[in-house]
Amino acid sequence: MSIAPPSSIPISRPFLGEEELAAIQAPLRDGWIVQGPRVAEFEQKFASFCGAEHAVATSSCTTALHVGVVGLGAGPGDEVIVPAFTWISTANVVLFAGATPVFCDVSLETFNLDPASLSEAVSNRTVGVIPVHLFGLAAEMSTVNEIARSRNLWVLEDAACGFGTRLDGLHAGCLGDAGCFSFHPRKSITTGEGGMLLTGDPALAALARSLRDHGASRSDHARHTQAGSFMLADYERIGFNYRMTDIQGALGSAQMDRAEWILAERARQAAFYLDALGDLEWLRLPKVPDGATHGWQAFVCLYAPEEPSLERRAELIERRNLLMAALEREGIATRPGTHAPVAAAAHRDRNGRAPESFPNALLAESLSLALPLYAGLGDPELEHVSDTLRRLGP
Repeated sequence: MSIAPPSSIPISRPFLGEEELAAIQAPLRDGWIVQGPRVAEFEQKFASFCGAEHAVATSSCTTALHVGVVGLGAGPGDEVIVPAFTWISTANVVLFAGATPVFCDVSLETFNLDPASLSEAVSNRTVGVIPVHLFGLAAEMSTVNEIARSRNLWVLEDAACGFGTRLDGLHAGCLGDAGCFSFHPRKSITTGEGGMLLTGDPALAALARSLRDHGASRSDHARHTQAGSFMLADYERIGFNYRMTDIQGALGSAQMDRAEWILAERARQAAFYLDALGDLEWLRLPKVPDGATHGWQAFVCLYAPEEPSLERRAELIERRNLLMAALEREGIATRPGTHAPVAAAAHRDRNGRAPESFPNALLAESLSLALPLYAGLGDPELEHVSDTLRRLGP
């Protein structure tokens, strides 16, 4: 079969149709386009799907995480532990709150935080930990929670990739004190930009609703639809402008109506890759532990024609990049999994430890390889990706 290059198979693509187009027109017709009833509808659908008591929509997952860190009480003098391999905002939000991010290494088997490294990172200044469910696989939350409880730490799940992710029957975002999701276009469902905080704590949910809205005591929609609408809200705390618009809420609500199908499609494609590429010794495929349901936000492998090591890192990353360039010439987009913030200039100089102190994080950044995965990707394209990867590999 012939697939026309270049870039005929992107790394990701949102699945949007007539339902989404109709949904976003409704708030334009009725004139309420800021945070309002359609955001509330999206929150209700999302909470119900995940089995959470409270959902608070925000302008992004980064802002949801910031609200979560502030709401849980982190501030100057405090330390919060984050994985050394994750999107950079996981560490950034700790700094936004005036606290200090402390990194722990990850496992090359799962790309998630290594519980042993987490335990070693705890100090008498540690107040919380942000485990990341990277690429849709849940972190080892039973061990994370055990460590947190023994040290009196809160747990804020970075579930940016965690929609559809479950562990022992519980959805991501319901495994710690709170969890935060992303609706960026590379995620399973999208609002363009947008985020959501889930929690079972009504006090934290109420605080998050206030913090996202400048610290207001009630929302604009509540004020304008109740008697005394001419009275301004009171501001009991310093907050932020992290509100989601009703246009985004309408889009998210329409996406939730097809969420089960979108997740099933992504799982089907992941199963195709696992079957088609399972015998490649040089490519370590994702593994799903017993009791876990992978959300398949991304299909991320480890390029390992040789045993990964820091000593061979430069050689291996050059070989991986040559493979990715060859795939690009065949019309197949690939990407590294994500960043190692400990090696980024913004964090490296303030971290106090050399990036090489986190060897697995550096190797994960250097050798991870994400393959195209998105609802609507057909079998001919999956076959082209798999066949080309087999042909071009070492």
